[in-house]
Amino acid sequence: MSLLKNLQKMLSAKERHAAWLLAACGVFAVSGCAPIPAGPAEYSAGRTRVVLPSVAWEDLGATNEAFPLHPLPGAFPLQTRAVALRGDKRELLAVMLVQTNRTDIPRDPTLWTGSCPLQQGMTVEDTTAGSPVRIDCLRFKRWANNADWMEKNHPGVVRWMAEHKATLQQPYSHLNYRFATQGGSYVEVNAMVDQRLLRPKTSNNEEFLRAGYPAQEWSHKVAEAARLSTGMVDGFFAVPPFPFAVPN
Repeated sequence: MSLLKNLQKMLSAKERHAAWLLAACGVFAVSGCAPIPAGPAEYSAGRTRVVLPSVAWEDLGATNEAFPLHPLPGAFPLQTRAVALRGDKRELLAVMLVQTNRTDIPRDPTLWTGSCPLQQGMTVEDTTAGSPVRIDCLRFKRWANNADWMEKNHPGVVRWMAEHKATLQQPYSHLNYRFATQGGSYVEVNAMVDQRLLRPKTSNNEEFLRAGYPAQEWSHKVAEAARLSTGMVDGFFAVPPFPFAVPN
């Protein structure tokens, strides 16, 4: 106690005030109450702040018309924000749709079923193991534009891309992540990404076998950021950068 009193005497009133503010900021930051600085590009999606890693991203608009989601109730108030990344020649390199709660108004307990089905030819990670009270489902398809896979599995997304002339011309992968809680928090991410942003060029068997790791790591970062956004007061969702630079 004597040591503490001596330290307090050594500090001026202004210094003590600054130290108190610093301590308070630390407490608020830990609790998730502190406002987080904006990123290079930022757009709202309902209650969520979609913060993008560079100014090269552009806004494609928002809509309150939810895509068909099962078993989501039809009255669930969601908003979708669409953003796109373009190359030097204005070609589309990525399109991302972020769908979240339109407001923070609490909902009655919501049960979820059939939320994360397995599918041949794609990576599926169901963290909840089929739990009926929440969803935590990550699905990744490397060759998403082959054999009408997108049309068969995500017709609403395909229709939206066609209507907005936002269809990628290069081979692309598709990430779908859904997170929902019994309390009604909901976020879904659909990302169509040029494969060159996710997969390195390979020259031997060892490189080929490891080529899928960057996309897997990026997918997990997207899922973590989206999941954390539902617990943030301001809905902060920091979209991670792609593993590889935009191709020339």
